[in-house]
Amino acid sequence: MIVEKIMNEDIITLTPTDTIHSAALIIKEKRIRHIPIVDDSFQLVGLVSDRDIRDAAPSIFRTAENENDLQKALSTIMRTDIITGHPLDFVEEIGAVFCDNNISCLPIVKERKLVGIITGSDLLHSYVELTGVNQPGSQIEIKIPDKAGTLHDIARIFKRRNSNILSTLVYPEKDGTDYKILVIRVQTMNPFMVVEDLKKEGYTVLWPSLPGISHE
Repeated sequence: MIVEKIMNEDIITLTPTDTIHSAALIIKEKRIRHIPIVDDSFQLVGLVSDRDIRDAAPSIFRTAENENDLQKALSTIMRTDIITGHPLDFVEEIGAVFCDNNISCLPIVKERKLVGIITGSDLLHSYVELTGVNQPGSQIEIKIPDKAGTLHDIARIFKRRNSNILSTLVYPEKDGTDYKILVIRVQTMNPFMVVEDLKKEGYTVLWPSLPGISHE
């Protein structure tokens, strides 16, 4: 899945000369957490978050001394060291960018112009779709050897049972062995016949567990 499939193109933006007060009103009214700051050509020049607004707001104990703070331009508080993405980036790679940089928002830029924005919530929704957990079905976890052709062999077992695979996910074992964990989301509420077939073929099924039968 690429970024342009999930990015929000209906972007609320402001300019560097707009006031902190105007940004505070928009964040409260629209219930958003980030506002991209653009120039006259719609090129991204900054980013303001709800936290930036709170930090810039005058203290309740010194309101009289700082009553004009909210009338200052956004250029005085906006962040300019912004990490951006491209519409053709892969969503999985963008997820890594979020984790590595501890961010909750990513402006999407094409030919230097702002074309979209992605938040942590957007990534979470896309993950739900990619894994298929929003569709009725069952999850099967299998310990598999890390070698070519394994997924093909397992898919044939599902095909024999006419079980429709909704999604697959592979992740390494924590102990660093030459095995991986294959997670398959299958469109059936009763996966135990497939589980039995997998066991007969010598695979270790971690989930679901058949009553009275060990994993090995």
